[in-house]
Amino acid sequence: MTRFIIIASVMLSACQLVTPTEPQIDRLLAHNIQTSSGIVQGQSIPESSADVVSWFDIPYAQPPVGELRWKATRALQSPQHIIVDQDETACVQKASRYAGASGEGIVGAEDCLYLDIRAPADFATKQYPVMVWIHGGANTTGLKDYYDFTQLVASQDVVVVTINYRLGALGWFTHPAIQGPQHGLDKASNFGTLDIIESLKWVQRNIQSFGGDANNVTVFGESAGAHNTLALLASPLSKGLFHKAISQSGYTTSAPLDDAYNHNNGNPLVGRGSWQIVNKILEKPQSQYSEAELRMRLLNMDAREFIGLYYETEGYDSIPLTTSDSVVIPKEGVLGALGTAKYAKNIPVIAGATKDEVSFWLGLHRYFADTSYIFTKLLPPKITIKNPEVFELWVRTRSHAWKLRGVDDALMAMEAAGYQDLFAYRFDWDHQKSSMLIDIPNIVGAAHGTDIAFVTGNYIYGPITSYIYPEGPARDQMGKTVMGAWSNFARTGNPSADMPFEWSRFATTAPAYVHLDKDDLLRMDIEVDDMDSLLGRIAVHQGFTALEKCFVAWESFTNVGDHMLTDYYSWNDGLCNQFDIKAEQRDLDAKLIKEYGSIEVF
Repeated sequence: MTRFIIIASVMLSACQLVTPTEPQIDRLLAHNIQTSSGIVQGQSIPESSADVVSWFDIPYAQPPVGELRWKATRALQSPQHIIVDQDETACVQKASRYAGASGEGIVGAEDCLYLDIRAPADFATKQYPVMVWIHGGANTTGLKDYYDFTQLVASQDVVVVTINYRLGALGWFTHPAIQGPQHGLDKASNFGTLDIIESLKWVQRNIQSFGGDANNVTVFGESAGAHNTLALLASPLSKGLFHKAISQSGYTTSAPLDDAYNHNNGNPLVGRGSWQIVNKILEKPQSQYSEAELRMRLLNMDAREFIGLYYETEGYDSIPLTTSDSVVIPKEGVLGALGTAKYAKNIPVIAGATKDEVSFWLGLHRYFADTSYIFTKLLPPKITIKNPEVFELWVRTRSHAWKLRGVDDALMAMEAAGYQDLFAYRFDWDHQKSSMLIDIPNIVGAAHGTDIAFVTGNYIYGPITSYIYPEGPARDQMGKTVMGAWSNFARTGNPSADMPFEWSRFATTAPAYVHLDKDDLLRMDIEVDDMDSLLGRIAVHQGFTALEKCFVAWESFTNVGDHMLTDYYSWNDGLCNQFDIKAEQRDLDAKLIKEYGSIEVF
């Protein structure tokens, strides 16, 4: 889940969260399970309405430390090892309570390849569908512990596995000093993806003991987790490890090896390629070191210190992560591989996006938002949108572009590769409560990540939960619809078993999708836009300046998929060639900081 999730909570509630009394936990001998990586003790809460057993912090691979840093994931064979709960399992990342990683600065450890399992209490005599959750967080933040699927497991009779995987440049890294002397799978750049693949191999070996059906495994995830789901569909190394896939707000971006290294700043849009980062730790130019010397410096560097190099300066440049390494991800890249028949898994796939993907990010940006104090500065400020028409169309365009690029393009590619059971959706639910300090339905709405709670059944959004997910029929209906669709899909490949209509399959000639909303708004639709028609409305809009039009076009053409620079520069008769858009972004930031002290409202 992306890190912005609770960023506005302080302005909406002065109340502190009260820690409830710790429930009684049963640890029964019958819940002890021996796995290929150790013996794990199950836990259950006897007074809970959810009759579920949970197993936590199961190691699924050897710790990727020492010589195993930046190498393919190694299986862990330690069946007699007694597994105990870990105090912390987060992979190395920048601290963010919005991603579940508390603390300051860079936190976490390289020994982080753990998974959790939740299963119905009668697991010992059943074989339930298995759902493997891949967390989001831009592939730089997040951890398994942030997600509680207890309600989904209890109400839908599925087994849910949540996993960690290496993050940031410890999970995705390309440098001649690393890959140069390595062989086979170790030549890869996508180590985080290899972690996920190894977790699926562990599931195949062990999940039957937890009441799971190894022949019916669904991978699903949101944001970066959805991107990783698409990467699994693209990778030839994951064949046979899963049987269905769900992508929630996914994207298909992948970098060529040259950009991931970015020698001599070859791609000006990449500010944090490995060549640039390694320069920060050296006293002399890299050319004056041998490959072996550079390798030892990188392998011996403290992991947190290394990841910290990526955050010394922050800006609009991208950090290359998923890479077309021709080992894990084919040279065609994620989108290209999805459209290539020899890599096709030919399994049922759901992909979708939210109606307001970018609303929260834009709604708290000083360019769009204004603040005022209606009572006293002792209370948080009231947030209003300066130009509602511009904000609304900007959000609509960027969010719709996310669906076109992250959903429709991916599904069209898979159809071309031979997939037949493809389903698309748009998550529209925005039946929230407003506050006197912020108009939540219009500024947040169906924002990126707000759909996750309807999959988990765990309606948590910090102190503003009651505003984001107010109790009532609208929330209950949506939860029933989403959990039912996801679990039915995991069970049979048909997400519409409990719906009042048949969820039509997606096809390039008829790009059908479901509006996921409360029951009276739940309906099928056909996508009528493409990028040309979508951005065409921006091109002719009188309320946008030329620079604003180019900002929207740039964001649409360079996010959610590989950069479409030719399309951007030719758009609207070359309107944007007059601007250095990166410089304009930096100038805008500088002006906002000078006027307000920050880019965001907090």
